Amino acid sequence: MIRNTPECKPAGPGRPKDLAKRAAILDAAKRLFVLQGFAGVSMDQIAAEAGVSKLTVYSHFGDKDGLFAEAVRAHCELGMPTRLFEPDPAVPLRERLTDIGEAFFAMIMTPEAIAGHRILCSPQVTGSQMPATFWEAGPQRVQNGFTALLERRIAAGELEIDDPVRAAGQFFTLLKGELHARAVFGYCCSARHDTAQEHVASVVELFLRAYAKR
Repeated sequence: MIRNTPECKPAGPGRPKDLAKRAAILDAAKRLFVLQGFAGVSMDQIAAEAGVSKLTVYSHFGDKDGLFAEAVRAHCELGMPTRLFEPDPAVPLRERLTDIGEAFFAMIMTPEAIAGHRILCSPQVTGSQMPATFWEAGPQRVQNGFTALLERRIAAGELEIDDPVRAAGQFFTLLKGELHARAVFGYCCSARHDTAQEHVASVVELFLRAYAKR
């Protein structure tokens, strides 16, 4: 009979310590990217800030590009959770669009999101693979979820849209608007709560005027 040796034992159900380290690395990376930009931060700094070894950082995220992409994904999942796009016919269309719009606008106006936008516009990043990685990790996920929501509302007879993918892009572009551009330029880094609500309400109204079934 073959006995189990320590080397042959099956892996345990989970490794909470590793998950905690991963979260610490992500938090450290987001802080440092905001403060110093992508080019100004090294993996050594991130490891020191997170209280882990550089090898641990690489084992979780591969390289700095992968770490940045994961930070973007985590930020989007926190600001735009999947439940926002879940089908719920009981929620009126205007209310659902408003909830999504307010969550999206709040997310893109955070210091982390503004810093990330500036990083992507920097010479060190332009022309690299990072913009595509960023798009797939963040905006593409959000637009895919919203497109699926639009398709369900079209099938329910609430919307008339020939191209839901294009309409989804229009919705989020309108939500960014002038306020986000000013924040990126550093002219106005935050919007008053009432101004943000008015902005989102006007975008939802414009979207429904264009696409609500008459």
